[in-house]
Amino acid sequence: MIVIGERINGNFDVVAEGIKARDKKAIYLVAEKQLATGSNILDINVGTRVAKAERLEVMKWLVETTREVTNVPLAIDSPNYEVVRAGVEAASKKGRAIINSTTGAVEPLEKFMTLAHEFKAGIVCLAIDEKGVAGTVDGKVEIGMRAVAVAMEKGVAVEDIYLDPIILPVNCNQTAPRIVLEAIQQFKMISDPAPHIVIGLSNLSQGASERSLINRSFFVMAIAMGLDSCIMDSQDTDLMHAMIAAEMLLDKSIYSDSFIKAYLQSHSTSASASA
Repeated sequence: MIVIGERINGNFDVVAEGIKARDKKAIYLVAEKQLATGSNILDINVGTRVAKAERLEVMKWLVETTREVTNVPLAIDSPNYEVVRAGVEAASKKGRAIINSTTGAVEPLEKFMTLAHEFKAGIVCLAIDEKGVAGTVDGKVEIGMRAVAVAMEKGVAVEDIYLDPIILPVNCNQTAPRIVLEAIQQFKMISDPAPHIVIGLSNLSQGASERSLINRSFFVMAIAMGLDSCIMDSQDTDLMHAMIAAEMLLDKSIYSDSFIKAYLQSHSTSASASA
């Protein structure tokens, strides 16, 4: 599982305060905690508290600050093309970048795919187009196929694509999780090799009680369907342990009585080597 740590986000108080004070140590701490708990990639999002006119500069600062403690790939998370471009350029100077994200609408899809090719970056493609969020399995798969086709046209490797079927809050749409699970299965058959499949897990439980239980239960189900990447909180110990157990039960890792410890130690060694 590719774990994309979600915590370097200006909507979290500690990061917002770090941005305001330009406190590098605060950002270092958030990055290092995520790497220590199993994140392979770090998502970088300035959040909505930063004024729009300042977001490009703040994105560059966050990326450059994070790069001082790790070379792991950074997912540059913004709906604004110029902010994404600035983040991708900064991240690519010392490691890889992932564009997070483009919709499946024709114009942004082609524009962001061109950017991905320019910087040899990965790219997250959302199951959204001019008509909005695709609400059916067929609609999600159609957008996924479009994304793969445009990637091939632009010279982006299928292995660098992360298809996101879009998970909506379960308390607003209880049919959405089932549809997403079915879409994950279908995404794996779009091409050979298959693209990565990613979800923003915390979206599922927004506004609900028992958030950790809901996230953990769905996550295990999604892994069984073929999910291989997730934007999540790696500091949620129960969530990480459920993921590690699910992958072991699917024969993706070797069983031992200390399989959780072995996984975390292996990742910690890899993260340290990248720092």
